[in-house]
Amino acid sequence: MQDLAKKITACRLCAEQFAATHTAHNPRPVAWFKPEARILVAGQAPGMRVYETGLPFNDPSGDRLREWMGIERDTFYDRNRLAIVPMAFCFPGYDAKGSDLPPPKICAATWHDQVMEALGEVRLTLLVGGYAHRWHLGVKTGVTETVRAWRNHGSGVFPLPHPSWRNTAWLKKNLWFGDEVLPALRHAVKEALTS
Repeated sequence: MQDLAKKITACRLCAEQFAATHTAHNPRPVAWFKPEARILVAGQAPGMRVYETGLPFNDPSGDRLREWMGIERDTFYDRNRLAIVPMAFCFPGYDAKGSDLPPPKICAATWHDQVMEALGEVRLTLLVGGYAHRWHLGVKTGVTETVRAWRNHGSGVFPLPHPSWRNTAWLKKNLWFGDEVLPALRHAVKEALTS
């Protein structure tokens, strides 16, 4: 597992692609997993702040995700308890308008199956955002429909919207998420960490 994390951290498959983005940055993969993890957070890709700090979800999105889960930073960043495996391990960059670029498909194609196999069985999987929904669930539905059908994906899987503050309007429009999904999510997180 350590060898795999080192290989991912050293990956430069997207160097040319990232150099051509508006941010013109170098790859900086953030590999955050150990086989002991009880919870898997499968996200999209690191943002700029994660790129700068090397710590996944070290931004307002992470603050919101931890609030949704009902856990503190210490628990979230304990690799023996929680693995963070995004669809791309590097910050993909911004386009000329300042929007996030999508996770490069080559990252998941190269590393994802290896990481999932090395992780083994986790007690709970949180799928954060549409890219993770499509990869892990094979769905073709949009985020709202996929999250609304959260009960259909098994007791150990929670599809979630991205916790970005850009989705505040979505959260206000879809109050069922806070009323139905979050209490069940917090209960499942507590069970996964304590049982």
